[in-house]
Amino acid sequence: MDSNLLKIFVEVAYNKSISLAAKKLNVTQTNVSLRIKQLEKNLAFDLFHRVPKGVLLTKEGEKLLPLAIEIVNKIKEAKYKIRNIKKQDSLIIASTYSNTKIRLIPLLKKLNKDHSDIKLELVTNNTVTLKKMLLEYKVDIAFINNVPTHEHLLLLNKFDNELLFVESKYKDSRHTLLGHEGICAFFNGLKDYYEHLGIKDYEVLEMANFEVILACVELGMGSTLLPKSIVQRYGYLDKVKTTIIDKKIVNIPTCLVCRKDNLPKISEYLKKVTLDE
Repeated sequence: MDSNLLKIFVEVAYNKSISLAAKKLNVTQTNVSLRIKQLEKNLAFDLFHRVPKGVLLTKEGEKLLPLAIEIVNKIKEAKYKIRNIKKQDSLIIASTYSNTKIRLIPLLKKLNKDHSDIKLELVTNNTVTLKKMLLEYKVDIAFINNVPTHEHLLLLNKFDNELLFVESKYKDSRHTLLGHEGICAFFNGLKDYYEHLGIKDYEVLEMANFEVILACVELGMGSTLLPKSIVQRYGYLDKVKTTIIDKKIVNIPTCLVCRKDNLPKISEYLKKVTLDE
């Protein structure tokens, strides 16, 4: 059975739409439709019910889906394992938004100097998405927040963050929590800190980026929790009131991780590399 047909089948099943799957796969809708029909002909049963808003899996399709996902993932794994058999010729590096300027750029500079023959690709996203990308072999290494607990992820290096509770110098801004997004580690760390302080009556406000958050804190619109390096990077250390948070209360290190079965050839280098904030 053609594994490419299974890959298309999985994408259509996930999106419940042939057109959306085509966009994700960067092919035409006609191509996807023909491939699905080819797979259905090979299997001698229908995989989808065609409905006005898209497609729905048939009972046979539901039974095939977990098997197809397993096969597609195994093929991805095989490709990644043989890609760098002889040498590390490429490396896909991912990072959280907060860590991009702090440690990603210093790492790129060091790799450019010490391993200039490696082709580098970059991805930025949140920790939850990056861990998923690691597990799906879409990236090789990633800077994420907190030490990973997933059985398939390996910690290569850990970098401590000096965390600050940030509030307005002139107004009581503790009534509102300002954060990047609900799954942001620093946002959740702020909630843990409030629990430590015994503050339960507050509002939560999500904002687009850290610079906007800090500007709003300065104006007294709320308080936040961020690494000192970020507050300093945007020039707000003297504009806001900051309190150093004890690591026993909240500790959010930045961790460089990879899949255990997709260990980079330069893993020993990555384990020892130092990246100053």
